[in-house]
This record gives sequence, C-alpha cells and structure tokens, in this order.
Amino acid sequence: MHTTLPRRFYADPDFYSAELDRFYFRRWICAGRADQIPAPGDYFVRTIAEESIVFTRDASGAIHALFNVCRHRGTRICEQPEGHFADRIQCPYHAWTYDLAGRLLAAPHMPPGFCKDAYPLHRAGCDVWDGHVFVFLGRDERDRQDGQDGQDGKTQLTSLKDQLRDLPERFAAYRMGDLRLARRIVYDVKANWKLIILNFNECLHCPTLHPALNRLHHYLGADNVEPTPDYCGGAMGFRDRVETVSTDGRRRRAYLPGLDGAQRQQVAYYSIYPNLLLSLHPDYMMTHTLWPRAHNRTEVICEWHFHPDEMARTDFQADDAIELWDATNKEDWWISEQSQAGIQSRVYEPGPYSERESLLWNFDEIVRREADNL
Repeated sequence: MHTTLPRRFYADPDFYSAELDRFYFRRWICAGRADQIPAPGDYFVRTIAEESIVFTRDASGAIHALFNVCRHRGTRICEQPEGHFADRIQCPYHAWTYDLAGRLLAAPHMPPGFCKDAYPLHRAGCDVWDGHVFVFLGRDERDRQDGQDGQDGKTQLTSLKDQLRDLPERFAAYRMGDLRLARRIVYDVKANWKLIILNFNECLHCPTLHPALNRLHHYLGADNVEPTPDYCGGAMGFRDRVETVSTDGRRRRAYLPGLDGAQRQQVAYYSIYPNLLLSLHPDYMMTHTLWPRAHNRTEVICEWHFHPDEMARTDFQADDAIELWDATNKEDWWISEQSQAGIQSRVYEPGPYSERESLLWNFDEIVRREADNL
C-alpha cells in the first residue's frame, strides 16, 4: 500500500533547502507570461531562495532572464517587482549601466584597458512556451549563456521542449499565447509547496470543501492521463447544463478559438513540475505559479487570462470566473495550511493513500527519487 511522505519532507528546514535546489534549480520553472512585458524595456522580477531574476524585453522583442546582481560590487539592481527601463539598466550604487540584454555599456572610473565585454550581467536560461516564460537557474545553463562550458566540460541541461514532453501538442488548440491577463491575485499560503500540488491533483475533497465547485464538476469525473516525471493531470467534464467554471456555471464569453467539441465540454487541470498549475477552461485560462518561501510557506501567484477579442467587448465580464476561483483558492489554501500544521506534529506518521489518489503517490515517488540524490 502506498503511503504519504515522512514528516521531514514538509517540516525540516534543512531538507527543504536541499530539495529546493533539486526541484527549482535543476528544472525549468514558469516565471510568468510574455504579455506582462509587451514593450521593449518592460520588466518583472521573480525571487526564489536567495536568487532574484529580472525578466526584460529588448528592442528586438527577445526576452532575457538576468540575475539581479551588478557585476561591480554585487548590488541588487532592481528593487521594484515590475516596471520599465527607458532603454538601459543602471545600478543605483555606482551607475554601472547595461543594455536590455545585459551587456555592460558603461563602468565609470574603471582603469584604461578595462574590458566591458567581460562583465555582462549573468544570464539564466530563458525560453517561452505559448506565452509562458520559463527560466532555468542551474549552473550549467548560466555557463552556457555566458559562453563557457559547464562542469566536466559540457552542460547537462534538459531543454524546455524535452521537459514539457507532449504538452505543446496536447494544448496547441488553446492558443495560450494569444490570451491576455485580466486579473492577478497573490496569496501567502502557510504550507509547503508540495502540499499545494497534492491538493490540486485530486478532487476527493471537493464535496466537503468546495460546495460551489462541486456543483459544476462531479468529483469522481476526472479522466487522467498517464503521469510522467515532469507533469500529471487530466480533464474533468461538467455536470448537466453547466457550460464553464463560474459562479453559476453559465458561460458569458465565446469559446476559445480552435477548441473541438470535447474541449468545449471540459476543463484540463495539469500540474507541470515544479511550479505551474495550469487550468484550461472552454473560455479562459487560469494559472497558478508556486514560489516557495520557507519549508512551511509558499507564495502563490494566480492569474486569469481571456481572449483579447472578448476583453475588448463593452459587456466583457470576468468576475463570475474570478470570484468562484478566488473562493475555491482560499478553501484550498486553508486546508493546505491545516495539513501543514498537522504534519509538523511529532506524532505524525505516513498514512495510506486510496486507489483514487494515484496521482498523489506518483508525485511523491518523484519527490522520493530526488531526495535519494540529496
């Protein structure tokens, strides 16, 4: 019988730090959306552990992920979570100045012969999948971006394409890159990041915890795909006369262009490890990105994205979807916090999973395998 993970996986700060390095620094993680920085000079910042990364778009339209560390004396350059650079990035300490791709343009008071080309901002791996911006923070990718070899003379990086496997083809019809942000809510959840993933991957709790959502989906109605080491998930159809996930089940927006008949009658719920929870509805997309802050705390950024043609309508509505999911999110965060509190008890011991919790113990096995390499 499969059982839940031991206490240390959720309650040990040292274990958390080591695990974070394995999961968040050796995989591509979702940083946000390309439409958050539509114009050259726009930027946003993401922080994980001690690392701060600036995502910016240059004049050619390319997106870059730059470590927020000046090459002069290590000062953090950007303090604000998002904003706009006029045409360059300047350190507030001694005015070392970089272009939007991170190349050093000016370094006041340096001696003759100083080579600016040798001191660009360190770059992280950056790639985009259908509007989702991903970053790779591992040393091997940083060496490659800086024009050096990784350890042992070669990089061990898995490409984003390889990590995503068949997901780009599976979700191509949703044309996620065309969708635009309507609302963002940031939640501070006092629970380990893995508990949030586990909660997302099952609906057995829906009848007791989510009465509003349970009126729209049948909690045993998930059609899950075979899980992989990089993602798990599946689709859930609607109850009779339900058209989408909203406060009353009505669909007030057109179907997303390109969806077939089956996709118009379901929601695809996928966990893309380690930090993207993707929910694709017939008429909108919802994303959660998970940003661990401690062994018992996770920042969750939740965003709702709609087709721009619908958003341009004078009668466009989004509150029916946002209000339903905001309430559901808060129910999930509350129960995740209760799980964290219980697991931290000294009397906690692993409990048995049911046969309907296979996605959960499959994820646990991935976590266990990573822990064996710590």
